[in-house]
Amino acid sequence: MMTMRPLAALGLLLMIVAIATAWGFELFGGYTPCPLCLQQRIPYYVAIPVAILGLLAVSSVPRLGRLLLFVAAVAIFVATALGVYHAGVEWAWWQGPNTCGGSTAVLDAGNLLKELEETHFISCQEAAGRFLGLSFAGWNAAGSFVAGLLLLLASFAPRAR
Repeated sequence: MMTMRPLAALGLLLMIVAIATAWGFELFGGYTPCPLCLQQRIPYYVAIPVAILGLLAVSSVPRLGRLLLFVAAVAIFVATALGVYHAGVEWAWWQGPNTCGGSTAVLDAGNLLKELEETHFISCQEAAGRFLGLSFAGWNAAGSFVAGLLLLLASFAPRAR
């Protein structure tokens, strides 16, 4: 059975790789994230620093370390739920939020054509791409679930002696 530190470190590494991959596809791959994609990143921005603090605290204050790892697990499970929701929107299992697809508000009827030409709509309903049958949202759901499970196990695992 793995002890607390390796489990937590593996969960942390998986989260860092996941968010770095998302940023890489955006910055270097030219993929523009939709509103749901951006929402799925927020739990990572919470869970990564909390998991780092948890790993640091495990040696000196084990109870605090366990609590922080548990909080990081809960935070990243939120990313899992958001990923499942987004994947369901992409597969048309349920309706997405109204914020997906851009705003169509026109303030000046004289500039309607110009505004429509310049507006770039990012749809949450269409997957930017699929790899092995899963979209980015699907992979995020799977990866964040595994990371959350590792952190959850770490929060209850025995410490190394």
